[in-house]
Amino acid sequence: MRVGAFVLAAQFPGQGAGEALRRAVRTAEEAEAAGLDAVWLAEHHFVPYGVCPSAVTLAALLLGRTRRIRVGTAVSVLPTLHPVQLGEQAALLHLLSGGRFTLGVGRGGPWVDLEVFGAGLPAHERGFPESLDLLLRWLSEPAVGAAGERYRFREVPVVPRPDDLPERPEGPPVLVACTSRRGVRLAAERGLPMLLGMHCGDEEKAEMVAFWQRCAREAGRGAGEIAAAGHVSAGVAQVGDSRADAVETLLKAMPGWLRQGLGAHVTVDGRPRRMRDPHAYTELLCALHPVGPPRLCADRLAATAERTGITRFALLVEGSGETAATEQNVRRLGLDVLPLLG
Repeated sequence: MRVGAFVLAAQFPGQGAGEALRRAVRTAEEAEAAGLDAVWLAEHHFVPYGVCPSAVTLAALLLGRTRRIRVGTAVSVLPTLHPVQLGEQAALLHLLSGGRFTLGVGRGGPWVDLEVFGAGLPAHERGFPESLDLLLRWLSEPAVGAAGERYRFREVPVVPRPDDLPERPEGPPVLVACTSRRGVRLAAERGLPMLLGMHCGDEEKAEMVAFWQRCAREAGRGAGEIAAAGHVSAGVAQVGDSRADAVETLLKAMPGWLRQGLGAHVTVDGRPRRMRDPHAYTELLCALHPVGPPRLCADRLAATAERTGITRFALLVEGSGETAATEQNVRRLGLDVLPLLG
């Protein structure tokens, strides 16, 4: 089982962006010291829900500050980025880190980001497959050209080549955030593992994994490739002396952050949007994920792995909103929970 920290660089009420970003860096450093497998970095624009606007940039910093732990994006929002530019950055990080970088990509939402970066709503609604395929070609071929609906350019050489790393010539791993059956099918047909969101319970995640496996078989993927997919389950982790203490920590801080952060999202086309009740959503997350004493947290992770077949986790550890408390939470996750998982 591979347990990692999910870092949003969340800006809690009363905090500045600098404090949130410094806490994100300290979380990664503590995660490596505590023996966690990976750090997963979120990307957002114009909202305090997460103040990291470039997951690959933060990944570069953290790869330079660490020596062992893997660093991945969860996710880089592909509709607002040029696939070639993102591919170049991924290849650079893959080569310079010795293969410790993972590129996670997703569609994002119908937010004003699409207007600001000139992508437009079509890039979100129908352009993701074209962007993903161009990105995958860039990471696997020596030269690439494009003649699609959105991207058209003459063939150019891939520099630097991501396969120029003897110990990991296959290039950086790529995974896709999936929130719908359409996204699951897209990932399965390309043989890419999924990142499944923290709002999903075990039953829903198990259904998505089963659907991915069926779509992968239909696309001609082999049994070995399907079995070794390496999907990642996002969640929340808060380790406390008791379940009541851990839940209380999150209920004190997370609703205010969710209300401020999610409420700041603006749609690109003025469509109405429904926001979850922040308190009820926090309670749901506490019920779904490892929140409580170490034994309960370990049992919760083991149960999710057994029910879904997913053994890789990206766990939000900054739910307290405080740097010192986040560092302690990461240490307890690594020192108290991981040994119980064997």
